This record gives sequence, structure tokens and C-alpha cells, in this order.
Amino acid sequence: MRVVIGIDGGGSGTRLLARDGSGRTVALEGGPSGLSLGVERAWATLEGLIEQAHRALGIELDPKRVSLCLGLAGVNQPHWRAQLLALMPEGARVQLESDAYTTLIGAHRGRPGAIVALGTGSVGEALLSDGRRIEVGGYGFPSGDDASGAWFGLRATLHLQRVLDRRAVSDDFSHALAERLGVDRRQALIEWLTKADQTAYAGLAPVVLAHPEHPMVKALIIEAEQELWRMLDALCGSEPTLPVALCGGFAEALGKHLTAELRARFSSPQESAVAGALRLASALTAAGH
Repeated sequence: MRVVIGIDGGGSGTRLLARDGSGRTVALEGGPSGLSLGVERAWATLEGLIEQAHRALGIELDPKRVSLCLGLAGVNQPHWRAQLLALMPEGARVQLESDAYTTLIGAHRGRPGAIVALGTGSVGEALLSDGRRIEVGGYGFPSGDDASGAWFGLRATLHLQRVLDRRAVSDDFSHALAERLGVDRRQALIEWLTKADQTAYAGLAPVVLAHPEHPMVKALIIEAEQELWRMLDALCGSEPTLPVALCGGFAEALGKHLTAELRARFSSPQESAVAGALRLASALTAAGH
């Protein structure tokens, strides 16, 4: 009995859908599997979920009977991609895609469209009517990932730095940041910053958006809106009526703070990214390769 598995993995968490030959489906979640956090660490998470899915289905794991599509953040980095492929179990049918592409496939059920995905990181991708694919953003933390959770969190720490240095006045926003980080002095914040990765910074995003009237947060939201318009122009410039879904774990939270004009340009995804990965894995099985 062949097991079809789709996985959506990023810097904050991993989601899996598995289906056996009789149509039984299992949905699981696990820790981060973005490749920038370490390929071996990512694979340990993925492998654990794959094994857990087989146990849930009551099927012994046999790689030769697995069709697997992995939609992962960081897969476009050639070195990380090669490292991950080297870890794949021999005999499995594997398709390795960016999490942006699996999100796109799920959002429009495989039909032409575009997505802007906002999570720990950010990326935009389009599948045009003529079959061409366009990708924007996705350059990774810390220089890319515009308007993402990590992007907001990283910039928010500047306010706390200024307050602790008395370059800015303490306020509710700085108090909330300090409480979330568990720091109350300069050295403690320095220690936190030296250890923080994109997942840690993304964890600050809810604190940021809980203070939308703060001048710094207002400015960040405006900047994020500008970046989103730029992404839309790049994705849909040649096909202005292309439907665009706003996706990702941070999308709903930020969406509430966007202008009505920008919100109107986006639709809701029809299926999740992990459902898109399962679609691609099912196509692997159907194609027999």
C-alpha cells in the first residue's frame, strides 16, 4: 500500500498530511524545519513526522512505498538542497519544492494564480496562465523576508534597545517587549540578541501588532504595506487580473492592519500549503515516477 505524504515546513513549524491507499488521512504538526536552521535539524523533524504518520496509519515504513513532496523554506539555496536530497531514504519518490510553490498550488488548487505568503519569513510566487512561474522575495533572514513576522520582530527590538539606553522614553510597547523577552537591562538584551534566530524574532510579532497605535509600529505597518504592493506589481504586472491569495501564519494577524484597498486585492487561499504539497505528492504517484 503506497503512502502519499505532503509536508509544509518553515522557520516556526512543520505540517504534514499523509494518505494511504484506502483514503485514510493523518494530519500532524511538529517543530521548525526551515533549512536555514540547519539541514540535519530539519531532516530530524521531517523524518520524525514521517515515522509518526506511518504509526498513526498502522503501516510499516517502507521508503519504496512512499511518495513524498516537501515544501520547505530555504530549499532554493543549492547547498542546502543538495544536503537534504542526500538524506532522502533510498527508493522513495520525492519532490522537493519551496514552501512558496506548495502554498501556491494549495491556494489555487493547482490553477493559475499568485500568492504572497507571510509567516516567519515572506515570499511571493505566481503561476501564470501560460505556465510560467515567477518568484519574488524569499531571500531569507535577516536581509530579506519583508513584512514577515521575523521582519517585524527584528525591527521592534530597536525600540527596546533605545529605551534601555535612554535614547527613547519607556512606554507600554517597550514594557511588553521586555516582558516577552524576559530582559530588564542592557546586558540581558545583548545576550538574547546574540542567540536569536528568525524563529525567535517572529515570536515578537504578536507583541508588535498588539500596539498598532505606537509610532514605531505604525511606521512598520506602512513600510510593510509598501513592500506588499511592490510584490504584487512584480507578480502580476503582466497579468493584472490574476487572483492573489494572502497566505501564511502571519497573514491574518497583519491583514487586520492593512488598508482596505490592499486587503481588497487579496483573496483567501482555497487550500493550505500542506494540502498543496499533498496534491503534488499524489501527482508523483499518478505519474509513476
